[in-house]
Amino acid sequence: MRREALCRLRDCRRLFVSVVFAVAVSAPPACAQDGRSSLREPGPVFSDSGPDAELYGAAEGYPVGTRATATQLDKLVGVYSRFGDIHRSRTVRRAAAPWHFKRAPEPSITYSFGTERLSIGDYLKRNPVTGLLIARDDTILYEHYQYSRTDRDRFLSQSMAKTLVAMLVGISVSEGRIKSIDDVVSTYVPALAGTEYGNTSLRALLNMSSGVAFSEVYDGKDDIARLRRALFAGEPRDPAEIVAQFNNRTAPPGTRWHYASVETEILGLVLRSVTGTPVADYLHDRIWDPIGTEADASWAIDGSGQEIAFCCFNATLRDYARLARLLAHDGAWEGRQLIPRQWLLDATTVRPEDRHLAPRVATPYFGYGYQVWLLPGEQRRFALRGIRGQVILVDPASKLVMVHTAVRKKPTEPGGLREPLALWSAVLQQLGQ
Repeated sequence: MRREALCRLRDCRRLFVSVVFAVAVSAPPACAQDGRSSLREPGPVFSDSGPDAELYGAAEGYPVGTRATATQLDKLVGVYSRFGDIHRSRTVRRAAAPWHFKRAPEPSITYSFGTERLSIGDYLKRNPVTGLLIARDDTILYEHYQYSRTDRDRFLSQSMAKTLVAMLVGISVSEGRIKSIDDVVSTYVPALAGTEYGNTSLRALLNMSSGVAFSEVYDGKDDIARLRRALFAGEPRDPAEIVAQFNNRTAPPGTRWHYASVETEILGLVLRSVTGTPVADYLHDRIWDPIGTEADASWAIDGSGQEIAFCCFNATLRDYARLARLLAHDGAWEGRQLIPRQWLLDATTVRPEDRHLAPRVATPYFGYGYQVWLLPGEQRRFALRGIRGQVILVDPASKLVMVHTAVRKKPTEPGGLREPLALWSAVLQQLGQ
């Protein structure tokens, strides 16, 4: 088969060969019905199936549905890769000069989970993963897709977008747009003057330690549900007015960690105020274009045109990997410092006076930095996380990164990250030398 022929996922159902070559930006991908690699050139592997594929809408082609049906199980695959089809979004243009990953043959990766010894292929059979990519510095080692998703799909970040916001705040500080993260919010968003959040420092928001009450348990009745309904309603309301309704302080700022997406939303308002430009455009100019992204991304916006900062960024798997590589290099890209190195170090390290943010203190496992999750252990490692299984894991020492997009049945599940973390631990042990 000609190498230039494009391998479409729908064609895979009719093919009896296990591998065909296709056009890709950085290497010729392979298409396999069962997601397993065979003798072939290194490249992405596609599967039109996955765990519980019929429940996820395989027979209907994994439909997107509407806003009203977006959380239904048979719509999740479609929604989490076509979010821009049902929500207004601002485009983040791809780089003018794309940067390309190298590729290496897939390594054999095994991991322990409970009493079992499993392969990475077993992992895909057990977990509703839409895309899984492992890279070491400038080289992709593993790239697989399930549920008919491809390397051209833009996957929903959910709360992984929060880390993007924090990195942009750091850039704004370096440019002198924000004088200090110890300034209170109302310094930059006067509309919040006189409110509890208006009188909270940017540092407390970055660390999610404002002390302002905000419930986020994903039961459809909590504060995050109220916030989402107001922002996604499409009405041209002032977002500062929307966030100002959360105005009950229950602890002094900087003393207690409590996850609250509204605090990232406020950081987004600060960014818009100090830059005078949409957050998506600022991201494009400072990060997305300089790291050589290969595809347009998008960011959902509210009725006023403001990016919904706490979630809903959408990008291809390889572009997420480019972002992860930037973070693994502490904000440097090919010799150019895009994000201040000290900001990355501060963002991923707990100060002695902030022990409430430490791993196994803030949560039973993770700690928290500047809108980023900190892993326990002596080595500095961190993660971007979003509900239903979105996670990017970064190890600056080895430059290993893992990008993982998924459609878990519930927004959060007890122990839901145990198996991805077991896989990540094995990746570090087997590939980190």
